[in-house]
Amino acid sequence: MSAPDRAAFLHEFARAPFTVGAVAPSGEPLADLITSPVTRDGDPLVVEVGPGTGAFTAAIQRRLGGRGRHLAVEVNERFARRLATRYPRIDVAVADARDLGEVLAARGHHRADVIVSGLPWAAFTADRQHDLLDALTGALAPHGAFTTFAYAHTRWTPPARRLRRSLDGLFDEVVVSRTVWANVPPAFVYFCRRPRVPALALD
Repeated sequence: MSAPDRAAFLHEFARAPFTVGAVAPSGEPLADLITSPVTRDGDPLVVEVGPGTGAFTAAIQRRLGGRGRHLAVEVNERFARRLATRYPRIDVAVADARDLGEVLAARGHHRADVIVSGLPWAAFTADRQHDLLDALTGALAPHGAFTTFAYAHTRWTPPARRLRRSLDGLFDEVVVSRTVWANVPPAFVYFCRRPRVPALALD
């Protein structure tokens, strides 16, 4: 993690703590873990929501190795500009993740094979969590994987417990990873598969 990235992240947190949600980018061990469902073969469509300064972006790019398509959806314009400059191969959309379906459709995409989330769930209201999860599960292929993370020290807070209940209701399989103690602060990953979406959404 570079010093400019840390400085940019802290600056944006100070400006908008409820959309950034952390004071520092995630570390490489967490990035490697959360992006592990990105296959090392084929041409998957990987969607990254809330990429920030690109802590998970670099790991996705390493796993893709020039294959597939990588769409990053970032609501913060400053983060989006930095990301587009650093990773010219990535399609960066300045948009709210709640509009993911429209973002995909505008690019001729149908559903994502993998969705990696860096969104600050604990900073969101119940309604915002609900709308975001609806948008993300609706944009995920039936065979796809959704990954997101949470900080270990917030695991039993009401927003974190609400997120877990929502994930259990939206996916057939939710697996919780080991705690990544090397991250600051320590964090863990939710691996979610087989979204339970209405049949009409699978057109």
